[in-house]
Amino acid sequence: MKILMVFTSHDILGSTGRKTGFWLEEGAAPYYVFRDAGIDLTLVSPKGGQPPIDPKSDLPENQTPAMARFKEDPEAQQVFATTKLLKDARSDDYDAVFYPGGHGPMWDLAEDPDSISLIEAFYNSGKPVAAVCHAPGVLHRVTYNGAPIVKGKRVTGFTNTEEEEVQLTKIVPFLVEDELRRLGGRFEKKPNWESFAITDGRLITGQNPASSTAGAQALVKLLSSSTESLRSTA
Repeated sequence: MKILMVFTSHDILGSTGRKTGFWLEEGAAPYYVFRDAGIDLTLVSPKGGQPPIDPKSDLPENQTPAMARFKEDPEAQQVFATTKLLKDARSDDYDAVFYPGGHGPMWDLAEDPDSISLIEAFYNSGKPVAAVCHAPGVLHRVTYNGAPIVKGKRVTGFTNTEEEEVQLTKIVPFLVEDELRRLGGRFEKKPNWESFAITDGRLITGQNPASSTAGAQALVKLLSSSTESLRSTA
């Protein structure tokens, strides 16, 4: 199996002058879930090369086992440092696509025509699309059969109260929860910072950084069940 991971290239947190990017746990944890499952991974970003890491995600209080493993893994660090260009990615070459979050995707990937058309190509060809934390925001211009891809779907993502807690509700281009609801998504959530991931058909969403492992595991499970059902009908 092959999974495409799509990272942000955006590193400025709105008008604050502070740095942002992808949340390290949301890149590292899924990377190891996929790699440990024997999945072939390709990492891409709009600008290629090293995607910016949100400095807050690497603070002492935010350390996780996956991040510790990543810091002891030169091979993984090299993979992350050499992402390919998003515009060159083709859905035909992969079985699924996964979007790590962090605030960065809210500015570039949410509006990126290459990202939007890529997600639509995956979904139109019957392949799963997964996104965690702020990354479900990249779905806000994605359509399926002429309607928003999330319409009528059970979805989750970074909640309004979580955004309030990090004091960025006035900084982000839009609130993930509000936008998914506006588009007709059936938004669900757990208490702030708890792990929570939803699978609805071929769409997988995770609520926050703590949900990145669960979101990645849900994608592996979905791919495995799809493979099994194909075998049983062969």
